[in-house]
Amino acid sequence: MARTRFAPSPTGSLHLGSALSAVANRRRGDWFLLRIDDTDRAREVEGAVAEILADLDWLGIVWNEGPARQSERADRHREAAQAVGKPDEDGSVRFGRTTLLRPDGSPTYHLASVVDDHDFGITHVIRGADHRSNTEIQQGLFRALGFDPPDYVHHGLLLGPDGKKLSKRAGAPTLASYRDAGVPAEAMRAYLEELGEPAHDVHLDEPRLRRLAIDAIESLSDEELAARAGAPPQLARALRGARDLVEARAMAAAILQPQPVSLPEEARPTLERFAALRASGLDGKDIVRELKAVGGDLKALRLALTGVERGPELWTVIAALPTEELLRRVDAAER
Repeated sequence: MARTRFAPSPTGSLHLGSALSAVANRRRGDWFLLRIDDTDRAREVEGAVAEILADLDWLGIVWNEGPARQSERADRHREAAQAVGKPDEDGSVRFGRTTLLRPDGSPTYHLASVVDDHDFGITHVIRGADHRSNTEIQQGLFRALGFDPPDYVHHGLLLGPDGKKLSKRAGAPTLASYRDAGVPAEAMRAYLEELGEPAHDVHLDEPRLRRLAIDAIESLSDEELAARAGAPPQLARALRGARDLVEARAMAAAILQPQPVSLPEEARPTLERFAALRASGLDGKDIVRELKAVGGDLKALRLALTGVERGPELWTVIAALPTEELLRRVDAAER
């Protein structure tokens, strides 16, 4: 049975490179640990752990144990350090050239990672290629402590437009920023699953992610799409063309609470014809077809119904609203 772990540092919402590792470890792991690597307390950002939990929950990643904070296991780490090294004059403990304990007795990344991976029975560590340089050190420390090292798998890194690896320090977008931008979780998870464990570095493909966002919205049930857009279910058809959930919410707002408009006299024939067709019982598609056939001003009708010039297919807006409300809006726009 493969036992894997994801061990982010508590520095804020995850960037996509970290999320790629989280998905890879969850996919490989029959058992999965969430560990918070907080050995460098000076770098910890307040509220970061809550952000990480929110990110993983958004992606649908469930862990079997955790979150386990390394800072709560410092006594165990110090005990292990004494087995492989003696304190220097300043109180630090080293293993070769690698510091295991700082002068104040606090454990470092390498020591805490090795001890925790052993104690939690981790069998596979899947992480980015930027950790390759750590592997030899950690394998040596495992053996010095009398432990069997896990299998290490290093995947390629996600690169930004500048060809450098994504990192929060360099301003890389985080999962929270994509969530706020309306990218559905299903799209992000699908993108990371597509990447798998790339053998080489790959550039972040924003167009592909955006395409997956559209696909995800199209695949949502009417009830789910409407709920995420903060709209009643009858608006779902009108929101199907949205490219992301932010746009879906804006579409819903335009339909439910349109900005008032006052249209010129030239729009009157179209609005009057629309009112007559709707009153006769025709559905949205037939009304749009009839108005096109007579050269009706569909732009003016859209403005009357939604207050904006662009948006969902016009027939879906007509289908989403009661006849009385449609006629009220048309009448208001004519005044």
